[in-house]
Amino acid sequence: QIRDLEARLGVELVERHPGGARLTATGVEIAQRGARVLADVREIEDMARKRAGAFAGPLRLGIIPSIAPFLLPRLLPEITARYPEVDLTLRETLTGNLMRELVAGELDLVIASLPLDHPQVETADAYTEAFMLVAASTAGAASPAGAASPAGATGPAGGEDEPLPLSALADQRVLLLEDGHCLRDQALQACGNSLAGSRRGGGATSLATLVELVANGQGVTLVPEMYAHGMSGREARVRTARFTAPEPHRRVALAWRRTHPQAARFGELRDLVAQCAPR
Repeated sequence: QIRDLEARLGVELVERHPGGARLTATGVEIAQRGARVLADVREIEDMARKRAGAFAGPLRLGIIPSIAPFLLPRLLPEITARYPEVDLTLRETLTGNLMRELVAGELDLVIASLPLDHPQVETADAYTEAFMLVAASTAGAASPAGAASPAGATGPAGGEDEPLPLSALADQRVLLLEDGHCLRDQALQACGNSLAGSRRGGGATSLATLVELVANGQGVTLVPEMYAHGMSGREARVRTARFTAPEPHRRVALAWRRTHPQAARFGELRDLVAQCAPR
């Protein structure tokens, strides 16, 4: 089929070699334009369903991993109950992947943290979530040199300490997710100069791994409030603490293509997400 297309267009789209194949420069450009054409076709189908007067049919929802486990158990039953004609499919991956798929028309809606800047994309804030500190419990494993618990982490295991100033991070080893995870960038941005003097460690791809490292005295970490509350009562090896005002935080929003035929109704889903956000 590719050779037939090359013959019809009179140009090579694929450079073939013994080890495989790669797109030519012309092939890359045509593939990108083809993706936009396919997105337009999907929007034609969505427009037809909208003209029928129902919020129905396929809804392809993308969501980032640091939100999905806490929001979806509340959100999915509400979507099913309110919109029984919606055929929902989910995609959980990093923000960069979600935005590329959204613009290409492979997703209809994305739930992620701001910023989500793109000229073709509209966003609507749903809720704000604070970052909380996680440190090893004084009753937990012994901490190696350089991983002392920050001021305030002195109560019983598994509890929550008094709020700490951001300056408490200055002499800590702060563990963060590896590059490419938006949560890493958000934590760095939210804490600003407070992390300038800290010793930072990274490489983990999940919050669970970071907490395990903290529990074993490797440093401290920052997690979203929803994750910290999810640990409450089941992880006695670490303690959590809020920060004094103004707390570092992230803004969770919905994003969709401005040209999407259902764009006017996505505000309803934004309200539903805000309602379902764990408190």
